[in-house]
Amino acid sequence: MAPWALLSPGVLVRTGHTVLTWGITLVLFLHDTALRQWEEQGELLPPLTFLLLVLGSLLLYLAVSLMDPGYVNVQPQPQEEAKEEQTAMVPQAIPLRRCRYCLVLQPLRARHCRECRRCVRRYDHHCPWMENCVGERNHPLFVAYLALQLVVLLWGLYLAWSGLHFFQPWGLWLRSSGLLFATFLLLSLFSLGASLLLASHLYLVASNTTTWEFISSHRIAYLRQRPSNPFDRGLTRNLAHFFCGWPSGSWETLWAEGEDEEEEGRSQAV
Repeated sequence: MAPWALLSPGVLVRTGHTVLTWGITLVLFLHDTALRQWEEQGELLPPLTFLLLVLGSLLLYLAVSLMDPGYVNVQPQPQEEAKEEQTAMVPQAIPLRRCRYCLVLQPLRARHCRECRRCVRRYDHHCPWMENCVGERNHPLFVAYLALQLVVLLWGLYLAWSGLHFFQPWGLWLRSSGLLFATFLLLSLFSLGASLLLASHLYLVASNTTTWEFISSHRIAYLRQRPSNPFDRGLTRNLAHFFCGWPSGSWETLWAEGEDEEEEGRSQAV
């Protein structure tokens, strides 16, 4: 590996996240918080559980950050070629587009990411904190990471508050508890951000849409011509498909099924 590769944005962002995570954890252990009280009382299970949750959230972060989000291959594999043949048999009012940047045939719901310089299947967004796209392959893990990270942040927020003992003079208090108070404020900010992100992504998952589609539906051809979300199949099926991949099938097939259902509904209404 070239030395300058260590200064790439991805390495710097992931290193910063790791250092910040363990730095905050160390502050919580070094100050007079509930963690130290549990240790003094011989109750080691809560501190160990907290450490395992921190480690789990960090491993999930690295997994989502480093894994393939669902890149569209420039040269399709045999399985993908067969899938494209099946897709061609589905009646489509919206033809598949060829990406003007990497020149691949974009499947439905795919989008080119200029930061990653690749087309991503079921593109959701490019996350600068991950320095990676969130797409078809890593979106479920991303939601799981947000949920676990929120649990860690809220627990850390409680621990930081448990160690804040306000007293006068304030200069002495600031010297003894200033770092812990700054940690509390930082955890409050991160908790708010994680809560909003998790709530928004759970809503998107429940309705089988993506951040890109939700924000730019008026500019997307396969959504602009439909009065409702063509991929929404109800809460239960949306969750089953997102987390378990069931029922399986291409987005083109699902879109065509929705088109047929709408035509049947219009014919019955007439």
